[in-house]
Amino acid sequence: MKTDQLYKLIWMSRPLMQAAEARVEHGLAGTDLTVRMRAVLEVLRAHGDMTVPDIATKLEIQRQYVQLMVNETLASGFTEQRPNPRHKRSALLSLTDKGTAVIDTAIAREMEILRGIGAGFADDEVATALQVVERVTARLKQVGAAE
Repeated sequence: MKTDQLYKLIWMSRPLMQAAEARVEHGLAGTDLTVRMRAVLEVLRAHGDMTVPDIATKLEIQRQYVQLMVNETLASGFTEQRPNPRHKRSALLSLTDKGTAVIDTAIAREMEILRGIGAGFADDEVATALQVVERVTARLKQVGAAE
């Protein structure tokens, strides 16, 4: 394994995420949904009702920042708070019908774009790339936790 190639792989994650975020943002035009709000809706779509701390854990970002994102989704009517039987002060956040419709539409658009982008890649190439990125991410987290 060449260290310089691993270095480049890690640093390519930034332009990859910037390009992906720009594409996602473009696809959200006219939806009243921001990239930040979309992240919250996607987590709720995938995992069901959750608390702000649970969403923060899934997104791997600070709870306080997620609270700001959640406040935006609540104000826009994409989510609603429900009582949490396990914790009185930490409400559950749920998608509304409006939120479900907007995130389903956004993800459907994105999947169509990905079908076009992925047309030139073999399934095993994508699977290998995903495995490598997952392993590098896990190892970087292990190194960080050990310090």
